[in-house]
Amino acid sequence: MKILVTGTAGFIGSTLAIRLLERGDEVIGVDNVNDYYDVSLKYARLKRLEKYEKFKDVRLDIADSAHMAKLFADEKPDKVVNLAAQAGVRYSLENPQAYIDANITGFTNILEGCRHNNVKHLVYASSSSVYGANEAMPFSVHDNVDHPVSLYAASKKANELMAHTYSHLFALPTTGLRFFTVYGPWGRPDMALFIFTKKILSGEPIDVFNYGNHKRDFTYIDDIVEGVIRTLDNVAQPNANWSGMEPDPGTSKAPYRIYNIGSNRPVELMRYIEILEECLGKKAEKNLLPLQPGDVPDTYANVDALVNDVGYAPATQIEDGVKKFAEWYLDFYGH
Repeated sequence: MKILVTGTAGFIGSTLAIRLLERGDEVIGVDNVNDYYDVSLKYARLKRLEKYEKFKDVRLDIADSAHMAKLFADEKPDKVVNLAAQAGVRYSLENPQAYIDANITGFTNILEGCRHNNVKHLVYASSSSVYGANEAMPFSVHDNVDHPVSLYAASKKANELMAHTYSHLFALPTTGLRFFTVYGPWGRPDMALFIFTKKILSGEPIDVFNYGNHKRDFTYIDDIVEGVIRTLDNVAQPNANWSGMEPDPGTSKAPYRIYNIGSNRPVELMRYIEILEECLGKKAEKNLLPLQPGDVPDTYANVDALVNDVGYAPATQIEDGVKKFAEWYLDFYGH
């Protein structure tokens, strides 16, 4: 298949592209390589893709409507995975416009490209952040998610609503994946594991928010990518039993699906730090701080729908995943 993947200089996008290429798919990779974080890491990720003959690297901002329309018309992809987005909860408090440009305008361009070029399936990144003020654990795709607590979360919820509209109006099969705290080699420098590792190695104190009482459904990158590929291959279908009298948020009469993609095993932040200390052979000095605006105290994914529909089975234990990240970090940065 010819698959258009946006965000191929990103953490999940680059790893997914490699998996698709290794199974024989053709990948059109789109990324604008912005400077939200260290661009040298983004270029290093892209370099891993250079050896594949079936990879085409396109430098483009998904918010560029005219060029995105041309790309879709020229390439005519069979399927699309949209992972390009302005990420980060805390940054959305500082620069809200970046989220509107990438996550709303950009996603509209993706939907329009799919609609006008007979794309068979659109899989796109949502986020566990959409659960916002929800407190019932584990979070289920059948729960209402109308109370986001950051603009980032609101933009991801908007993506789900926009996708549903296109599924309903144009019979475009769409699947939204609510990612739960992805970590692993080649990860993002703005994520806790990366920040903690850098600071511990340099002897700086780490900021531990919510006084360390966070729980996160940390999900290893290989498990995430396996879930993405399984959903990509399993085209979203209408739910024949869906009822407007008791509307299920996770499915629809349209070819539309929402899935949680997490490890289904939440870990306390303090335990996560402890594992990292063991892997690095060095103790962390901790700054215990209150909960940050926009953050949620805990995340915990109910992944039953994904297990039932595509046989998703996250296999990586947190100890193994953190060890692999630490080994990669030490190798990549030469510490």
